[in-house]
Amino acid sequence: MSETAISIRHLHKMYKLYEKPMDRLKESLGLSRQKRYQEHYALRDVSFDVEKGQMVGIIGTNGSGKSTILKIITGVLHPTEGEVTVDGRISALLELGAGFNMEYSGIENIYLNGTMIGFTREEIDAKLESILGFADIGDFVHQPVKTYSSGMFVRLAFAVAINIDPEILIVDEALAVGDVFFQAKCYRKFEEFKKQGKTILFVSHDLGSISKYCDKVVLLNQGIKLSEGSPKEMVDLYKKVLVHQENADLEQKEEENAAPREKKWARPFTLNPNAIEYGEKKAEVEDFTLLDAQGTPTNTIEKFTDFTIKMRIRFHQDVDDPIYAFTIKDLRGTELTGTNTMYEKASIHPCKAGDVQEISFTQRMNLQGGEYLLSLGCTGYHGGEFVVYHRLYDICNITVVSTKNTVGFFDMDSKVTVADEIS
Repeated sequence: MSETAISIRHLHKMYKLYEKPMDRLKESLGLSRQKRYQEHYALRDVSFDVEKGQMVGIIGTNGSGKSTILKIITGVLHPTEGEVTVDGRISALLELGAGFNMEYSGIENIYLNGTMIGFTREEIDAKLESILGFADIGDFVHQPVKTYSSGMFVRLAFAVAINIDPEILIVDEALAVGDVFFQAKCYRKFEEFKKQGKTILFVSHDLGSISKYCDKVVLLNQGIKLSEGSPKEMVDLYKKVLVHQENADLEQKEEENAAPREKKWARPFTLNPNAIEYGEKKAEVEDFTLLDAQGTPTNTIEKFTDFTIKMRIRFHQDVDDPIYAFTIKDLRGTELTGTNTMYEKASIHPCKAGDVQEISFTQRMNLQGGEYLLSLGCTGYHGGEFVVYHRLYDICNITVVSTKNTVGFFDMDSKVTVADEIS
């Protein structure tokens, strides 16, 4: 009996991109001998194996081919070239809404999905209580799913996917729309599946979950498999890929629009479009970034490692005693930690209009694994009054990757000793 659940060999997926709909029609009717399309490869020569009982993660930037490969494995798409071999019954949770009829109620969709997989009505009846119990959406199960919130929808979809006795479970980012408690419930189910010798293929941008739960990770980039290996190795390599892309984009922009200002720091993560910015702008946070222990720009920090927050401040007017600060909050807005150059008794000299200062805060990450928000600021005192020159509230998120969490917001990194009593 094979120990390989999924085998992928030399997989290619090519799409034909037509400039005009008429070009597609002419080609389909054989009216044109001229090539009227451009070839776009979503996947190029991708090969890897998923062993039974493993949880394998697939990571990569948007457009790297992650979802495409899952759709080929599940039969939603056909490959242009290559071979996929699957040994075991698959249950898949792909895009929100896939496999559901929006006009049907939750109950009707449960029976629809079960029938499509090959269960009889009696077999679905036997599983119904387990599905409803896991979904926990109450009387909404009798309403059309088009009335569901995204959270209720993913609860029902996941409950169906895991309760039909799959040997292979495939999940594509869908859990991101569930609340934190439901996500925890799902990850506990993943652990149960692994103990039962079942296989999980998991696509996610949540590098914390990838690091904590996966046995192996495959890294894709622009349709090509860069590497596969341990979660830590692949997450570190992924961060380097992000930095390389960011630097390439930055160099192109600088060539197109050269400016007398300092070169922008690499920042391969998304800024919060709803960040709050205010201050009188005598001084301005012109640039910032985060660095991990290896000096790689990233907002994904491994727990119990050092990381650095860097700011560049440009002064538009004279400021005698600037104070530079950062704060880290949880997603509910509770301030968890932070500091400033006044608390740290850093030596800061007066600044003149046109001056630029760069400030680095380096510290150990002791927060629990999860998502946090970073705020930055430059303040000071003028005539005895506190003045805000520039503040950026919740400017970006920080993802803490952890394989072990304790109680509360931060980890005291306890060292435990257990000794047998000596009589």
